[in-house]
Amino acid sequence: MRSLVWGTIGATAVLAVAFAAYFAYDFGMLRFNNPSLSNYPIQGIDVSHHQGDIDWKVVAAQPNVRFAFMKATEGGDHRDSKFADNWQRARDAGMVRGAYHFFTFCRPGKDQAQNVLATVPKEQGTLPIAVDLEFVGNCSKVPTLEEMVAEVNAFFTELKSTFPEKPIFYVTQEFFDQYLKGNESRFPDHYLWLRSVFREPSQEACSHWSIWQFADNGTLDGIQGPVDLNALCPSETGLAHLFPAVAAN
Repeated sequence: MRSLVWGTIGATAVLAVAFAAYFAYDFGMLRFNNPSLSNYPIQGIDVSHHQGDIDWKVVAAQPNVRFAFMKATEGGDHRDSKFADNWQRARDAGMVRGAYHFFTFCRPGKDQAQNVLATVPKEQGTLPIAVDLEFVGNCSKVPTLEEMVAEVNAFFTELKSTFPEKPIFYVTQEFFDQYLKGNESRFPDHYLWLRSVFREPSQEACSHWSIWQFADNGTLDGIQGPVDLNALCPSETGLAHLFPAVAAN
């Protein structure tokens, strides 16, 4: 009986520690990755309406925010309610900006591209269009590889005349393993923006990935609540070398 009681107490203690760790991470008090500016000199953020009203002048003054991606669109008809304001205010603050689209599996790629074209201004000195490819927050459909290839290619074919630059694919490991791994040549040529919040991915030059999302619970002056944190591949000391379109900035 005594061993059973101690076993129950031990299990309860483990659960308590696990819950404490979860809430500490969720509120930004615990982070698994914290790359230094000396090792990763070009760092930035990505935002959406979830960050509310952002003080872009305060954000732009911080050494670990050299660029910002902001959500513009999702699917075929949704536009982020803060995109237009973020786009303008970030430019006024001198921030290097990029727009991203959340790609839904339940809408044709061409329709989604038309949503981007109707929402994102074509301006000099901005980062390439990024597309968020992941299962989390998506619809219940799980496309085959052939379906995914067809719709992603249709999306970028529609965008190409306005946004001809090599795009950025933001992917989770799950999406990469299911669709991209071993099939990269079937998709449009792209930069890889890799999400890895639990460990630092290996890298040599910029051969495997270009941007690393290392945290989704960062804290910054000028932003209320958590924000996603990113770093350019460690061999890069400036944005314009990797993304020539930003040279004007």
